[in-house]
Amino acid sequence: MTTSDAAPTRSRSIHVSAAVILNQHDELLLVRKAGTTAFMQPGGKPEPGETPSETLSRELLEELGLSVAPGEMRPLGLFTAAAANEPGFLVVADVFAADIGDQVPVIDAEIEELRWVGRREAASLEIAPLARENFLPA
Repeated sequence: MTTSDAAPTRSRSIHVSAAVILNQHDELLLVRKAGTTAFMQPGGKPEPGETPSETLSRELLEELGLSVAPGEMRPLGLFTAAAANEPGFLVVADVFAADIGDQVPVIDAEIEELRWVGRREAASLEIAPLARENFLPA
């Protein structure tokens, strides 16, 4: 028996903070990063010493030009799903509802595309499991 046969298969995880941002039409804001095919919720990985809400506040500003203070976000919980762009990984996400008011998201950093998506549009898009399974509006 080889070492790889004896070792149990373990899922590897990626910890992120992610936003649920809805517009006045109850559509969910999704983004697609450069070099990827799946749309996902805005957010990203923490920098050392950041709280989950601080991570999300920084990522929203860097990637979409949206200013939402960490204390203005409403925690929705910790969610786990298959990672969209890293086969064999799970994404573990601290998810927050974020109200952006009349701010308009603008593509920046590694974001290549953004879309407001409702259930009808979702059927024709590749959407990350985290968003598809938990946060698309009914």
